[in-house]
Amino acid sequence: MLLKKNISIYYFLNLIKWDIIAIAIYATLVGALDHFAFFEQISIPLSISALVGTLLSLLLAFRTSQSYERWWEARVIWGAIVNDSRSLIRQLIHLLPNDDKKAWYVKEFAVRQAMWCYTLADSLRKVPFSGRAAEYFEKRSYKSDNRPNFLLTKHVEQLIDAGRHYQLNPNIQVQLDNSVVKLTDHMGKCERIKNTIFPRSYSVLIHFLIYVLMTILPFGLDDNHPIVEAVLATFIPVLFIAIERTAILMQDPFENRPTDTPMTTLSETIEKNLMELANLEVGPQPDAQGEYYVM
Repeated sequence: MLLKKNISIYYFLNLIKWDIIAIAIYATLVGALDHFAFFEQISIPLSISALVGTLLSLLLAFRTSQSYERWWEARVIWGAIVNDSRSLIRQLIHLLPNDDKKAWYVKEFAVRQAMWCYTLADSLRKVPFSGRAAEYFEKRSYKSDNRPNFLLTKHVEQLIDAGRHYQLNPNIQVQLDNSVVKLTDHMGKCERIKNTIFPRSYSVLIHFLIYVLMTILPFGLDDNHPIVEAVLATFIPVLFIAIERTAILMQDPFENRPTDTPMTTLSETIEKNLMELANLEVGPQPDAQGEYYVM
């Protein structure tokens, strides 16, 4: 949920400011050398610069495509978490026999599932657990190094208890267990994305080609004005750096940034839906975090 419709351009420029400074200094030096001593006699056809630029474009196209695929996969996973969270509570409502304890079971599962979503989001971002999730664990004296996995284990334990209490049909038990298995799979997929590092070689090669382009570009320009050459030799590589930075932002969708998968907002939606299904009141929502967004 964006608090501002547009992320400030200064936020993005701040991410690449050191790259811009390094490129500007290097491009200015190379552009100046083109007009001194024997460097003035060197002429490199623009077709060579165009070839390097084409190689850069191909690499960046692949990098951006792969990064967006990771970002989109994360969003699809959390969309499935929304659906499966609703399905779990709906199954309990429809499959558990009516008695005095049914409402308690539904309430326990609904609250625990909502807390699971919040703890999973905080765990993926590696940030301190939010107030309500921390309070949930403190009240019950729960301790675990992997809180989302711990809560799913509690789901299973209570399903076993409910199965014994109601003498559930094995087919019903399997349906309920499958819903928990799906949530476990979603958690594992998120952890895979979080812990799989995008190959560093792409960035190294892209940066190398950018500096090659900056080096040869001034020697192929017909303009005799060093300032113009320096500006062009700076502006073009900065565009490539900006594209690469965009890809880097997308490739890590669980880093608590404006480009993240909006896990907190999705968790709030899940909680509201589950509380409505269980006929419970929705607790106070988390305060806005950060300058731009509640993710």
